[in-house]
Amino acid sequence: MARRLRKTWEGQEMVGLYLPPSVGGALANLAALLSGKVPVNLNYTLSAGGQTSCSKQCGLKTVLTSRKFLEKVKLTVPAKVVFLEDVIAAPRVVEKLLAAFLAHAVPVRILERGLGRKHPGSLDDLATVIFSSGSTGDPKGVMLSHFNIMSNVEQLEQLFAVDSRDRFLGILPFFHSFGFTGTFCLPLVVGTGTAYHPNPLDAPGIGQLVRKHALTFMVATPTFLQIFIRGCEPEDFGSLRFVVAGAEKLPERLAVAFEDRFGIRPLEGYGCTECAPAVAINTRDFRAAGFRQVGSKRGHIGHPLPGMSVRIVDETTYDPRPLGDPGLMLVRGPNVMTGYLGREEQTGQVMRDGWYITGDMASMDEDGFLKIEGRLSRFSKIGGEMVPHVRVEDALHELAGKTGQTFVVTGVPDAKKGERLVVLHPLPEAELKACIEKLSTTDLPNLWKPRADAFFHQEQLPYLGSGKLDLKAVGEVARQLAGGSE
Repeated sequence: MARRLRKTWEGQEMVGLYLPPSVGGALANLAALLSGKVPVNLNYTLSAGGQTSCSKQCGLKTVLTSRKFLEKVKLTVPAKVVFLEDVIAAPRVVEKLLAAFLAHAVPVRILERGLGRKHPGSLDDLATVIFSSGSTGDPKGVMLSHFNIMSNVEQLEQLFAVDSRDRFLGILPFFHSFGFTGTFCLPLVVGTGTAYHPNPLDAPGIGQLVRKHALTFMVATPTFLQIFIRGCEPEDFGSLRFVVAGAEKLPERLAVAFEDRFGIRPLEGYGCTECAPAVAINTRDFRAAGFRQVGSKRGHIGHPLPGMSVRIVDETTYDPRPLGDPGLMLVRGPNVMTGYLGREEQTGQVMRDGWYITGDMASMDEDGFLKIEGRLSRFSKIGGEMVPHVRVEDALHELAGKTGQTFVVTGVPDAKKGERLVVLHPLPEAELKACIEKLSTTDLPNLWKPRADAFFHQEQLPYLGSGKLDLKAVGEVARQLAGGSE
């Protein structure tokens, strides 16, 4: 495929791809890399304006996609289109035999030159550009080198002792950083198999896929895990050794519900696109005769990955915070990005003396386990006190007895106190009234309790294609419904 695409992409540094997680999508990414190009997997769930912006930032002239997929998602491609069906249509027997011979008998360097690679390449070369989810603002192109991604692959391989006997489930899109690193690059490097499914919301289909191929490793978001609880049978996931949840906070109520149904507890991890993406993950305990090393703690995101350093600092002065005290989390390691595409000023804003400023508030305990307290942007400063939205959401979910994301808390400007809390929810009125009545009896500080008139009904909470809450849309809806101040 790489050879047949070479002429189409001649002279281009970056190549766009609109493809779901699939064998075809994986092969297209691999072909681009072998050709010495930079694959840019575009987020097909973004608005037309967002997609056009991403395309312009990368200077894309050509986008590889599939006719069938394009008809399904109904989007306008902001560049010249090359259809996968045309590229791989009816390969001749001679082509297949030649490809098999070249793959087994010709040295890699000669193969790369034949496929159009203009220089040998190095680990510092750009491997891909992945656009941030845009959950809190406009997407930014995160530049990840081969060294960044290979470092993260090796870190994950060491942590989970992945080998060729494992089989991965690939449901995260390739425009999601863990989809690209965890279910595309990692299996390739380790030499293990991956079964792809283009639709992460198809719970019955995913359950059958895991059962059919005896898959052992699942990476998903908490939102997808909630869907699997409702749509998969307990025996579907009997072969899984690891279930890793990331991209958003894993509520304890959801982890327990998943374990009760499938007999395996999801391990919460933490990452960000700028770190290729994994930073910290819980894992299984290590046990031996007379020895035990704890690998996970409930409510925590685990230890930093091998080679990663973490600092918890004051968000204003950047002075170190004591163990157990929350503060702004900074990270440093070989997997931290080379920068934002075409945005040197914004790169400088998130990098400080080699440390990446995550924007997350976290704490570290005496055993080195990290706990996320929330995004710095997911705090409201009310009357001079920092109020964490996630803690309020957790309390509301517990009061309502809900395992899935039912409440979303955000802040809107308030003339008297600086900010006030607003809650979006899809609950019927009777259920909401009962929850609000219980809220007044909880031990939450009064400042943390949203007023009864601050709850607004939304039939559908806004989500991004990666499974994360669209916090930017949440804020816009809240401001429209609640107004800016009183």
